[in-house]
Amino acid sequence: MDAGVLLRGLLIGFSIAAPVGPIGVLCIRRTLAEGRAYGFVSGLGAATADAIYGSVAAFGLTLVSRLLVSQQSWLRLVGGAFLCYLGIKTFLARPAERGAAAGGGSLARAYASTFFLTLTNPMTILSFAAIFAGLGLGGAAGNYAGAGALVLGVFLGSALWWLILSGGVAPLRARFGPSGLGWVNRLAGVIIAGFGALALLSLKS
Repeated sequence: MDAGVLLRGLLIGFSIAAPVGPIGVLCIRRTLAEGRAYGFVSGLGAATADAIYGSVAAFGLTLVSRLLVSQQSWLRLVGGAFLCYLGIKTFLARPAERGAAAGGGSLARAYASTFFLTLTNPMTILSFAAIFAGLGLGGAAGNYAGAGALVLGVFLGSALWWLILSGGVAPLRARFGPSGLGWVNRLAGVIIAGFGALALLSLKS
């Protein structure tokens, strides 16, 4: 495995995951309300979707890429509607839920929600394609070992960001009582629903 390609993939995954968007807000809110495990697992859902889109770009799956871009309006509609739903659900969430046990089913739902949200953003694949081309990594499509190392690096880089974010936010959790968590839920809900509304409004442009 080419360590240089793996490192570049790690840097790409980290840089794409780092900008704070709806997934970041969701991860922060879940870490504060439910604990570090929920925040990190939520991030892993996004990291998995990033790796899938990264593999499409790295392996040169042009047909899949074109199909995703051609259906971006429908994907944006579904993703925007789901963000609005999550925003409203977060806004109305009771802070008392913070003490609930971290069951496997709940963690699975946390993972699935962010995985789905990231997959419904087809512009992610365009970001990967542009970055790969800019760094001269487009040739990885003809080298399966190199492409595989690149995709693995993307996943690890994205996962590293979510580990850092959830780990950095977790110590603040003890400072939030039920009242503080209520405000966190309301603020996060408004922001997440706002991202969803923007996605839906962009369909008119």
